[in-house]
Amino acid sequence: MQKILSGNQVKSLDQQYIEGQGIRSYQLMERAARVFSSWFVQWVPKEKSVSVFCGTGNNGGDGLAIARMLHAEGYAVSVGLIGDPDSGSPDFQQNLQVLPETIIPQTWEKCPSSQVIIDAIFGVGINRPLAGDYLRLIRQLNASAGMKISVDMPSGLPSDGPAEGDVLQADHTLSFQFPKLSLLVPEHALYTGKLAVKSIGMQARYFESFDSQRFFYSGESLETLHKTFSGASHKGDFGRILLIGGSYGKMGSIGLSTRAALRTGSGLVFCKVPACGVEVLQGSIPEAMVLSPGGENEVGGSLEIDGMDAVGMGPGLGKGKGAVEMLYQLLQTYNGPTVLDADAINILGNHPEWFSFLHANVVLTPHLKEFERLTGVEAKNHFHRMDLARDFVLKYGCVLVLKGAYTLISFPDGKQVFNNSGSVHMATGGSGDVLTGMLTSFLGQGYSIENGVVCGVYHHGHAGELAGSQFGRGTLASDILEKIPESFRVFGVV
Repeated sequence: MQKILSGNQVKSLDQQYIEGQGIRSYQLMERAARVFSSWFVQWVPKEKSVSVFCGTGNNGGDGLAIARMLHAEGYAVSVGLIGDPDSGSPDFQQNLQVLPETIIPQTWEKCPSSQVIIDAIFGVGINRPLAGDYLRLIRQLNASAGMKISVDMPSGLPSDGPAEGDVLQADHTLSFQFPKLSLLVPEHALYTGKLAVKSIGMQARYFESFDSQRFFYSGESLETLHKTFSGASHKGDFGRILLIGGSYGKMGSIGLSTRAALRTGSGLVFCKVPACGVEVLQGSIPEAMVLSPGGENEVGGSLEIDGMDAVGMGPGLGKGKGAVEMLYQLLQTYNGPTVLDADAINILGNHPEWFSFLHANVVLTPHLKEFERLTGVEAKNHFHRMDLARDFVLKYGCVLVLKGAYTLISFPDGKQVFNNSGSVHMATGGSGDVLTGMLTSFLGQGYSIENGVVCGVYHHGHAGELAGSQFGRGTLASDILEKIPESFRVFGVV
């Protein structure tokens, strides 16, 4: 996992790395520009004209180096400058001096807006809204029809806080080494566009001295988080889990969770559903076992958890009396791994006096609105929401999976992990039900809470990517769960 540092920490990190490696800052800038250019040539045809707009700080120095390298690759490159070049950073000035003679820098007003616009105006250091010529330039670029790509950060976007005023609206952002916090915020998606994160070779040891409890996970060494099973393992070794949910007209939800759990590898999956759903599940998922129902159209009756290795509750549940009573029983009597989703979270939010029943084995999986109902607080922005999630798990000792783009996992020790798998095509009904089944399955197989949650969230997103690449906007939640085994194979999980 990669630590996420603040903008101020980035400057210190760069300096420590430069000193530790015995290199000059100019060489680190060359490395970053080379990484950007290598990524760029994979995606942008050389027939496209390119304009690089550069400020006079180190982000502008990156832009000048990129312009030089893309020119060497055969692109038609123009450079537009904003600010006084004579007062630019030393690395900016050095890159200005080594530009090829065929690239003549122009003032930003005279530089054409080409088919591709590279934004290298401001990096992580900006801490106030744009004004003057900078504001005019950003508005001009936003109005341009060209594809816009930002170097490290969209210009005008603070690295650690909410946007104020105009910001470059990038189609793509390439962030070096790790994403800056602002790039992971849903409210900033308009500015970030599609995010790519590329290493510039900084080893993990250089991050150790920096205080941060926020991490970015892109599947590194994912196979090592998985449990292994011997050739003599039987179905009991792969876990007995109970899934509770379903109501009249919403049996599909618990069905998706059940199939997802089976595809994730659960040995035995039991379902507690209302009477109206017994034949539905028995007929559509013959591998599942349905317990005796306690209600006609909503879950009810006794809670049967003896011998269960994990319990998941919520998909399609409804909020009737039986469901409320069963959630209360579950929280009161079961200390094993427990995943609460959907209406189980909504019921819990209606009974904050039950928060004291939460414990380290409970995983809550709300989407943004369910999280507001749970906490009773309408977050001002995603930065506020991150803090609320951390405060909640610190207070109640549970795990919280805040679903969405870059799903945020908050652990009871204060650690927060942003997940870097998934696709916009996962924004479809039932996707969260699939996650509930996957998480319950991993925990029932005996994974630690942290490994099980990280594996579940990452594979869920990766399976969504695989399904999205095949079906695009037509992706269904059932397509996602059918891609779980393929996701396992990609990462060498057997």
